[in-house]
Amino acid sequence: MGKGKVRGTLGWLLLGPAMALAQPPTFDDIQPILQARCVMCHAGEAAPLGLRLTSLDELLKGSRRPVVKGGDAAGSELIRRLKGQTQPRMPMTGPPFLSDAEIALFEGWVEGGLQPGSRPANASVEPAPLQRPPPGQPVTYSHVAPIFASRCVKCHSPYGLMGSAPEGLLLNSYAAILDRDERVRVVPGVSGASELVRRIRGQSQPQMPYDGPPFLSDEEIQLIVDWIDQGARDADGQPAPSPVGSRVRLQGVLGEGWTLDSLQLVVGPETRIDKSPGVGDYVEVRGRWGQDGRVLVERIRRR
Repeated sequence: MGKGKVRGTLGWLLLGPAMALAQPPTFDDIQPILQARCVMCHAGEAAPLGLRLTSLDELLKGSRRPVVKGGDAAGSELIRRLKGQTQPRMPMTGPPFLSDAEIALFEGWVEGGLQPGSRPANASVEPAPLQRPPPGQPVTYSHVAPIFASRCVKCHSPYGLMGSAPEGLLLNSYAAILDRDERVRVVPGVSGASELVRRIRGQSQPQMPYDGPPFLSDEEIQLIVDWIDQGARDADGQPAPSPVGSRVRLQGVLGEGWTLDSLQLVVGPETRIDKSPGVGDYVEVRGRWGQDGRVLVERIRRR
């Protein structure tokens, strides 16, 4: 490599900040990573702890206190979060977290004195807009994952803002969202039977995200509804299996003929009926998802 010197950003990535001999990275070098992995959450009024990472000025402003200290990567909270030395580890959507090379780039930027780069310090980079699939193509997890990352994962992750995930519901991965151990929140092919949809619509209380309003936009909700109705497909486009026999817990308005907001219920002699619910009442339904696409009700009660 020439005279033995590794120059520029490549040196930081290959050798780390202690061995790179040229100029340290600038904010220009780390901003693409912030855009891809961080800005989806750390932007706007809903940014966790007020930490916005949309510009150099906002990053240097920090949260309740600065998150980077020029020349002191080990003492910078941003670096500690990226490495998992402080919990929750960032990005909250991991794993996968940032690679060792990406983290080394951030360390090099901090150790090198927080060099600004070529753009104005207040130049803002906004989160990427929602992406729908081309006409004729199904909605996959890749299309809805940014919504969960920006509005849900801050709480619904192992080390969220509320401590452990509320009700044990993790929304930081495809597998977690489709988990059915305690009860199923997403019924592939039937958004109306999916507790997740009822929560973001406000049919089940409390409405989510918990930090709303603002809640999800109509466009965001519709994208999640389309994803579920089209089979809750993974990032490769494979639909999820039906959760027949899994427990469900839903809330809504009781309709004629034992329906819940038009979702058909099966109420039989073994169903426990509490507080004499009637048509038009707001009720909670507990039961299991049936083979025929209906809810087999074990308990229904007026709330």
